Amino acid sequence: MASTGEIRRARYAVAAVFAAHGAVTGSFATRVPWVQDHAGISAGQLGLALAMPALGAATAMPLAGRISHTFGARRALRGLMVMWCLALILPALAPGLATLCAGLFVYGATAGMADVAMNALGVDVEQRLGRSIMSGLHGMWSGGALAGSAAGTVAAHTELDGRVHFAIAAAVLTAVSVVACRWVLAPVAHADEEPPPHFALPPRSALLIGAVGFCAVFAEGASLDWSAVYLRDEMGSSPGLAAACTTGFALTMAVARLVGDAVVERLGPVRTVRAGGVLATLGGVLIVTSSAAAQAMAGFGLLGLGIAVVVPVVFAAAARSANAPSQAIAGVATIMYASGLIAPAAIGQVADATSLTVSFGLVTVLASGLIAGAGLLRGRRSETKAKAAGAVPDPAPAPGTDTQPGT
Repeated sequence: MASTGEIRRARYAVAAVFAAHGAVTGSFATRVPWVQDHAGISAGQLGLALAMPALGAATAMPLAGRISHTFGARRALRGLMVMWCLALILPALAPGLATLCAGLFVYGATAGMADVAMNALGVDVEQRLGRSIMSGLHGMWSGGALAGSAAGTVAAHTELDGRVHFAIAAAVLTAVSVVACRWVLAPVAHADEEPPPHFALPPRSALLIGAVGFCAVFAEGASLDWSAVYLRDEMGSSPGLAAACTTGFALTMAVARLVGDAVVERLGPVRTVRAGGVLATLGGVLIVTSSAAAQAMAGFGLLGLGIAVVVPVVFAAAARSANAPSQAIAGVATIMYASGLIAPAAIGQVADATSLTVSFGLVTVLASGLIAGAGLLRGRRSETKAKAAGAVPDPAPAPGTDTQPGT
């Protein structure tokens, strides 16, 4: 049984992994224009290439549970994080569309599998502690993404070659990940947990939970990709103000996630997500009825505040819903990544047929789905709190997991 100190170190270690994962994403996002110029592709071709990460993630995520079981959760996380960090280099090396699509598919595949592994270990630490930490972990991811974006902005401003920038970022983040994984604890296995299949489709218990996450991720993807366009086209705002709206939305989500654990502890996951759904729906209504930029920006802020903690709460609920937590997390993550893939294109298609206002009407309807679906996030494993208090002994480590910290 792990000591309190080991569990605390594991929490900080997983938080560092989340931050490193986010920093890779932020590093890439800021250099997309450089990647486009280097590959010599059009805007339409770039759009096709940028769909590859989500496709790669959705394809590879069902493999993550089996990989963790075979190699041990900690070793799997370490290996997947190394592959994910090094995959950052691939887009910068692509000389054309075909190689860029291939590189971004691998980039997304490693991202998705590392995402599943780190969320499974985050849920395990949360259960050991007996209190909510998943929102804070996702807040660390957002903080890492902002840090990676800031470093990428400096690199772009100084006109640093993207290959050099990505190589430096990959080396630093690989080192951070390897060191952090030394302090991650192997997860405990439940008595009724079975080895996951080689390719784990989402269990039925995860489908409805995944639908709740789908609503939140759709709203997030739509807002991140289209909020600036909405302010520019619908409100007539300047490019600077439009960009500030997107930045404000991202910051709102990051801050809300960092403080979200306290809210979940006080209200519980169901009431937290239900209250978030109310805020997100109100934000959507403000957006679609806005006549001024300030009202629309306030709406996007409320939307971000409302959906911020939904994804971490959904991951925790998925782990509690099934006998094989990693398989359930992989299934839910696949559904949510699919939502992230669908959202930007769906918003554009609806906007082409009608208007952006109608598109965000759809976002508002999905946000209201959080209110109705929050009840699906009630925990199934009632022993979590008791285990943290010592009333329930820790089960034996899962087969294939490493059992000594720091190896």
